[in-house]
Amino acid sequence: MSDLMETLRQEGISPDLLRAVEDYRAAHALPEALRPRIPASGFTYYGREVWEQALAALLCGENLLLAGGKATGKNVLAENLAAAFGRPAWDISFHVNMDAASLIGMDTFVDGAVTFRPGPVYRCAQCGGFGVLDEINMAKNEALAVLHAVLDFRRAIDVPGYERIPLAEETRFIATMNYGYAGTRELNEALTSRFAVIQMPTITEENLEKLLRAQFADLTDKYVHQFALLFLDLQKKCDSAEISTKALDLRGMLDALRLMRRGVAAGPALDMGITNKAFDSYEQGLIRDVIAARIPASLTAEKLFR
Repeated sequence: MSDLMETLRQEGISPDLLRAVEDYRAAHALPEALRPRIPASGFTYYGREVWEQALAALLCGENLLLAGGKATGKNVLAENLAAAFGRPAWDISFHVNMDAASLIGMDTFVDGAVTFRPGPVYRCAQCGGFGVLDEINMAKNEALAVLHAVLDFRRAIDVPGYERIPLAEETRFIATMNYGYAGTRELNEALTSRFAVIQMPTITEENLEKLLRAQFADLTDKYVHQFALLFLDLQKKCDSAEISTKALDLRGMLDALRLMRRGVAAGPALDMGITNKAFDSYEQGLIRDVIAARIPASLTAEKLFR
């Protein structure tokens, strides 16, 4: 957590906001049993303006909706925010068959007796956690209606047949959504109005290079620059509809670099991490052409890493 806060200071995040976050952590002590739920993300989100908007919103008691395209760092930022505030996180992945019971909880049998088994939203509310509502626009609006009282001024959960649960003061919800994925839909206006919305920008060349250096400290400066430009080249091809977004995979590029460190040549490694995620042979050829302009297929770890 201290490493993350130091990184935010180096990124130029407002000192007043960082002091307010530290005051928040000091004022809301966390039981030892919940500490393992504080995220320890392997990645840091880079982007000063987005960080400042998100910190300010959460300090004001708002819930956040992070909306944007692929590879904009929505889930990384959500995890980083929970870590920065020192709060336990519950990851709730939405899908088309999600229902209220999956969120709030349901009855179950324990030793022959009917017992309520709390769902992740219920536990988050009880423990003052940060609930990460991943791909919230995958679920049907009917299932999401149960969140209305949780997210607005009522800040409570009414469990049918049980008691009314007020949310702990520290509880926040951070939702993420992509546009245009199969199975996604428009969010209900009533639900959207309960969030402060941040439109996540595409990652810049400077921030890509910071990410690459943070993940691969021994990557040579030349190839830090070339891999950052490769990702931006793929992004341009996607924007112009020359290739699909399947190849715009930042996780895949980082995976490819790990494979190269293990001795796999650049060509096969980038095929595994990026190219082969497009299953059309013609599109694969276009992607390989983009890659070849930046990274030689025969490149090995000896030339790539110091």
